Amino acid sequence: MADIILTDANFDTEVLKSTKPVLVDFWAVWCGPCRVLGPIVEEVAKDIEGKAVIGKVNVDENPTVSQKYGIMSIPTIMIFKGGQVVKQFIGVQSKEVLVSELKKLMN
Repeated sequence: MADIILTDANFDTEVLKSTKPVLVDFWAVWCGPCRVLGPIVEEVAKDIEGKAVIGKVNVDENPTVSQKYGIMSIPTIMIFKGGQVVKQFIGVQSKEVLVSELKKLMN
């Protein structure tokens, strides 16, 4: 399953109102570490398909959501459950770490 492109317009619907855990990757085109993390996030999406939602927010194109969550460094990964941030990572993370954190939240 491909990542969902999250925007200022659809963030509330896709993330905050989701009944499943949601992993959000805050990134930018010009960010080198973001390009390293991208394929890892795609692998996570394949591994947990149907059990959690995986989305990406381009911080340059969606400043409202990025500011709301205080994104100062990218890549930043936030995991949401029930509309709340339950875990946050800054920098490149391994697929295993991300899948493990999501599995803790799946019912």
